[in-house]
Amino acid sequence: MAEADITKMKIEAKKAIDYLHAEFSKLQTGRANAALVTHLDVEAYGGKQQLQSLAGVTIEDARTIVVQPWDKGVLQDVEKALQKADLGTSPVNDGHVLRINLPPMTEDRRKTLVKRVKELAEEAKIAIRHSRHEAQENIREEPDEDDRERQLKLLQKEADDANAEIDAAGKAKEEEVMTV
Repeated sequence: MAEADITKMKIEAKKAIDYLHAEFSKLQTGRANAALVTHLDVEAYGGKQQLQSLAGVTIEDARTIVVQPWDKGVLQDVEKALQKADLGTSPVNDGHVLRINLPPMTEDRRKTLVKRVKELAEEAKIAIRHSRHEAQENIREEPDEDDRERQLKLLQKEADDANAEIDAAGKAKEEEVMTV
């Protein structure tokens, strides 16, 4: 039973790390990245839909994102969603596509993003701590003391490995954000 708890903790840690990477990809780092906009919700066809289901998103150059709706009828809806997003600029509508020219990031914006990176990393670590705690509770019910100690050490090693991966990802993202 204890092995199942460790396996469950590993799965939860992987989910937390995958979520962290997905959130990191949404952060603007001064370079154009389709992930900055593909997750945006657009009011179209009487409901909310993600931008990626309504339009193609391409990168024209290091600072320009091009959004081309498949149906020209939703161009205005997509434009509104892009204006609501905090991208630091407004989209340029030429009647067929929307161009988003990302401005160079200021030092203050970079520092704000570094704080957000740290917050996201801490949230992932908290998720891992919760998962580890649940597994520890179940492992502590193990009657064999040697087996219980072995399982607890293995559980702690898995948690430490996951936290090290989060730290490495956070450090890499911080460096990416601070690179001018």
